[in-house]
Amino acid sequence: MSKLSYPLLDVSNLTMDFGGLRALNGVDLSVKSGEIVALIGPNRAGKTTFFNCITGIYTPTHGDIYISARGDKRRRINGMKPNLVTRHGMARTFQNIRLFPTMTVLENVIVGRHCRTHSGILGAVMRNSRTRREEQESVDRSYELLEKVGLQMFADELAKNLPYGAQRRLEIARSMATDPFILLLDEPAAGMNPQETAELGELVLRIREQEKIAVLLIEHDMKVVMRLSDRIYVVEYGQGIAAGTPEEVSKNPAVIKAYLGEEHDA
Repeated sequence: MSKLSYPLLDVSNLTMDFGGLRALNGVDLSVKSGEIVALIGPNRAGKTTFFNCITGIYTPTHGDIYISARGDKRRRINGMKPNLVTRHGMARTFQNIRLFPTMTVLENVIVGRHCRTHSGILGAVMRNSRTRREEQESVDRSYELLEKVGLQMFADELAKNLPYGAQRRLEIARSMATDPFILLLDEPAAGMNPQETAELGELVLRIREQEKIAVLLIEHDMKVVMRLSDRIYVVEYGQGIAAGTPEEVSKNPAVIKAYLGEEHDA
């Protein structure tokens, strides 16, 4: 296999134990360049645990997590600290909004640029030309990202004053500020009204098409999943039960019973 044919993210046999509880049991998943992939399943199926394992919050009990940033040599990242995972090109959002509420919208995005700056403490103290240039580049790139998510008019507003849907988009902009090759979205449409959900879907598609960033998302809104995803993985009780295209997964009896049936009955 040539290095260019590696998936951007390749997870095999991922297992996570918490004491006597097995939260994940041998889960496999891959994301290729240009893909939008969804990870779905009922509540407490292990989806967020999976995200926490591959982003360094948890160290999995067993299995392998490899990344290959835009065709680079594969790198095993099991147990790597979250800040290093981000620096290597995997960024994520969380189920619960984690903005800095008393910082401005623009400042929240600038925070995301810190892993790409190099001036260090001495540069910050001395305020040399390199530091000033980096700071201006961070401001310019952050404002550009606000334009991409439609929030440039709120650049100087406090993050806590944004409407809920706009706060979700701000989190995505901050994640994109790290220059990721893959973006992990944990229930990005949760709590959104239909208009906000539609706008979110358009944004995710633009990120893939214009920014050339692959996307892995956890989402309960099946309309969003079916509309956006190239491929879908389904987990139940921490174990993978199906994988395939939206059409294939929607017709899978195990999925209908475990997830789609649950939605239908609700």
